[in-house]
Amino acid sequence: MDTEKLTYLKEKAREIRYLTMDEIGYLGVGHIGGCLSIADVLAVLYFDEMRIRPDEPNWEDRDRFVLSKGHAGPALYAALAAKGYFDKSELHTLNRPHTHLPSHCDMLLTTGVDMTAGALGQGLSCAVGMAKAGKAFHKDYNVFCIIGDGESQEGQIWEASSIAAQWKLDNLYVFLDYNKFQIDGGLDDINSLIDPVKRWESFGFETEEIDGNDIEAICGALQRMKAVRGKPKMIVLRTVKGKGVSYVEAAGAGNHNMTFTPEQTLAALKELE
Repeated sequence: MDTEKLTYLKEKAREIRYLTMDEIGYLGVGHIGGCLSIADVLAVLYFDEMRIRPDEPNWEDRDRFVLSKGHAGPALYAALAAKGYFDKSELHTLNRPHTHLPSHCDMLLTTGVDMTAGALGQGLSCAVGMAKAGKAFHKDYNVFCIIGDGESQEGQIWEASSIAAQWKLDNLYVFLDYNKFQIDGGLDDINSLIDPVKRWESFGFETEEIDGNDIEAICGALQRMKAVRGKPKMIVLRTVKGKGVSYVEAAGAGNHNMTFTPEQTLAALKELE
């Protein structure tokens, strides 16, 4: 990857983190940990990889994106605002009365959101359906989906993955946010994925594990996956929950949903400048 492109995408990831912290901090509470962990992959998707038109959000031939771990909606809103789907000032309406930005994504409310999410496990099924529709109608769009590691305890994730492999949906790219924390504690203390690479391989996915907070690694994995035909793709992202804000990172499982004082928000924004 050339230096100019890498610098640009790193800046976009920083901007997504900054805007996410600003919108959640302005509200005073939110799912900050799992938002900050996926900022890098969102930057790559929205500012390099996906074929999209912010001025034509329902363009029929666009690539689709599904945030299956819907509680990370504020990070997606930050990416959409940074990309120009709506004004950044709207981020301060997060989860307030009459907002277009609820805490969990809603395709009927937010410009640029391709699928409603909230009930964990369902988003991947929707992404599989979108990818199957693309094949059925001879479209060349790709479908990108982010799932959570805690979410992967849902049986529906594995039902969806099984049919995706049977249908040979090579236009489906799934990312696992493998930050190893969930709302009740450490993933391995509750219901471990044990070895997610072997598990996804056994379900018929082309699978690779990378540093999910490394822009260059994400871009490289996507390029390698594009060469694979006849199989859906899984990229396991080893991430840090709360990445980019030191005291949020230090909170571990406690950062799944955190409250913020104005002083804490300002300190976090300063760190992200």
